[in-house]
Parts: sequence; C-alpha cells; structure tokens
Amino acid sequence: MSFIKTAASAALLVAAASSVATARDQIRIVGSSTVFPFSTAVAEQFGRSTDFQTPVVESTGSGGGMKLFCAGVGTEHPDITNASRRMKSTEFALCQENGVTDITEAVIGYDGIVVANAKGGPVFSLTREQIVTALASNGPLPTMWNEVDPSLPPLKIEVLGPPPSSGTRDAFQELVMEEGCEGAGIECDGIGIREDGAYIEAGENDNLIVSKLKANPNALGVFGFSFLDQNADALQGSTVDGVEPTFDNIAAGDYPVSRSLYFYIKQAHVGVIPGIQEFGVEFMSEEAAGEEGYLVDKGLIPLPEDMFETVSGNVASLSPMTGKEWD
Repeated sequence: MSFIKTAASAALLVAAASSVATARDQIRIVGSSTVFPFSTAVAEQFGRSTDFQTPVVESTGSGGGMKLFCAGVGTEHPDITNASRRMKSTEFALCQENGVTDITEAVIGYDGIVVANAKGGPVFSLTREQIVTALASNGPLPTMWNEVDPSLPPLKIEVLGPPPSSGTRDAFQELVMEEGCEGAGIECDGIGIREDGAYIEAGENDNLIVSKLKANPNALGVFGFSFLDQNADALQGSTVDGVEPTFDNIAAGDYPVSRSLYFYIKQAHVGVIPGIQEFGVEFMSEEAAGEEGYLVDKGLIPLPEDMFETVSGNVASLSPMTGKEWD
C-alpha cells in the first residue's frame, strides 16, 4: 500500500514538473544595463516580426545577471543574460556547478565608457591619472577638481556611477583605475573607488544617472557611450587622455576606455522556452548588429566584418563555451 502511495506521489511530481516546464512561453533576459537598450530593441523587433512572444528584458547589472543565469536550469531561471564585460571564469565555474553546462557566448559589438556632464556645465578634459587621483580610495581624497590638477575647474568632486554589480563598474575599474594608478603615483595593489560621498553609486539604471546630471551640470557621470549618444542634446562627453568619446574613435580603438558587449544563451532552455535560438540569430543578424543595423542607430559600435561572421555563425550553431576562454 505504501509503495502504491509512493508511486502515485512520484507520478504527481513528474506531472507537476512537466507542467512547469511548459508554463513559460516568453524568453526571459537579465543582465547589463548597458546592453539593456540594445537587447530591448531586438526583443521588440523579434516580437513584431515573428510568431514568438516578445521577450522580457530586465536590467539587473552584469554581475547580478550572471548570478541569476548561473543559478540553475529550469523555467524559474533566466534563459539569456547580457553583460558589458566577459563572463568571469568563476562565474563559468558557478554555472557548471549548478548544471548550466552548455553556454553559447556572443560578442555583439563595442561600447565606450564615458565620463560626461550636462551641457551648460564646465567642459572637462581628463586623463586617466587625474580620474584615479580624484576617485581612488587609497589616494589623497581631494574634495575639489582643482586640487587634483590646477588646470581643472574649482568645483566639488561629484561623480555618479554604477555599483559593484555592474559590468560598467568592472570595466571602469580595469580600464581606468588599474591602468591609471601607476601614472598617478598611487598604489595599484587593491586599488578601489572611494566611499566618502565623492563617488555616488546611482544604481543599475543609467537613465537615472542621465536625469541627475541634467539637474546638476557640475556633476560628472560614468556610463556607456550609447547613453551619451542617445542624449547628445543634453549631455557632453569629457575627453579622456586627449581623445573624444565618439563613435568613430571607439570603433577605431583610439578611445582608451572601451570594451566589448556580450550576451550568453543557456542551451538547456533551447527547445523548452520557444524562440531562444531564433532570438539569438536575430540579435546577431546584419539587420540588427551589422554595420548598418538598427542597433548602430542606438549607439552600438559594430564588430569588424570577419569577427561578426564568426560570432553570428557560433550563435546560429549554438557553439558551446569550452572553459578554455580564459587560458
């Protein structure tokens, strides 16, 4: 009798699991606030041009997205995560531990990290060394920009930027703080961003940073180039190491603070949640991420043609990461 009850209970659990597996018909995407507008544009186009549901895109930050993505397999977990920096080896290991074993990586294009303020405010021309001097937690902690360098305005240092969970913060740490520390004469080992109020964590919503800059033209903001491009009527970018943050300068590799943008597909969900592979193909199509695609109009700097073809092919065939990407 107890065996019959146990068997019946097991059958009910299997039926429930099967029901859950087919309960969701919308792709769920999490991750980078920088990639968010590009992913949203593709999702809207995908919903309009196919028979699939429009994917749901959430801005959780690159780090937050990786945690959600790598937490496991099943419809309670997201299908795709966006990132404004490459997946870390530790995150790949976490995915493997939780059964997310087959992952397809796609580089969608490039973006610059800009330091910008509202038009009508002072025009800043900065070096990475000056930014490090102003923001390093183990530096002199100046309160005014002209204390950093007499050539800079006599204004209070106020920088609005992303939190530690953000891929933009990771890239800013690597490309500015770690690259500029030696020239600034500041100890590079363990360098971080000061926490005394000069640097203000403004969350994962870059649009919120933009609105705060409009309200305070003397403050600077740190965010992706696409947000500067989309708000060019209200914001102005600072030169960094003498180079303006423009589309052409980032594409040419001249702007020193630029990085690649990514998305990652959880292959175990392909065929369970409708449209995942097709969405990836749309994202990496010529019409979207190509040199004249609709994402370029939103500020994406496209990949070189040969690299674009390679990445597009990897997405179409769902080529898995091997774990050797960090060798």
